[in-house]
Amino acid sequence: MAKVDLKKPIVDEISASIKDAQSVVLVDYRGLTVEQDTQLRRKLREAGVTYKVYKNTFMNFAFKGTDFEGLSQYLEGPSAVAISSDDATAPARVLAEFAKTADKLEIKGGVVEGTVYDAKGMAAIASIPAREVLISRLLGSMQSPITNFARVMNQLAEKGGASACGASAAGAEEAPAAEAEAPAAE
Repeated sequence: MAKVDLKKPIVDEISASIKDAQSVVLVDYRGLTVEQDTQLRRKLREAGVTYKVYKNTFMNFAFKGTDFEGLSQYLEGPSAVAISSDDATAPARVLAEFAKTADKLEIKGGVVEGTVYDAKGMAAIASIPAREVLISRLLGSMQSPITNFARVMNQLAEKGGASACGASAAGAEEAPAAEAEAPAAE
């Protein structure tokens, strides 16, 4: 069996895993202890991220002709790859969080939704909250004005309605009369 035949299944495995990926992040894992590596793998698995160590040449062949071809410039030294098909920011977020406790872990670069980022760009992407958090924040901000309006209306009702606001009954009667005259003038 030729060497190419032995390498092709590994390249095909990498190609299959990045085919539908929203993000791919390359890291230098040198210096991590076995315990740290086990913790990192567990956290990535919980976030739905695939994490594997491959030879750079295999990854280079798999990246050719794809959106991830720009990662070839970061394939120096030992490299591990974190791949996510669901959450585009999950690999960067988990790796950056873990790198705070394990200073040996270094993010080399990554691709998020077709755009190549260096280590600084990946740090910025890591600061983006998860999609669910962003959606809940959006819904909260949309509900806030309605909630505040309902609270004010409730307080007015408890204090006695429009008369508690200082609005006179005569002022309330004049407003509809003025609106009724406006269309007639046109």
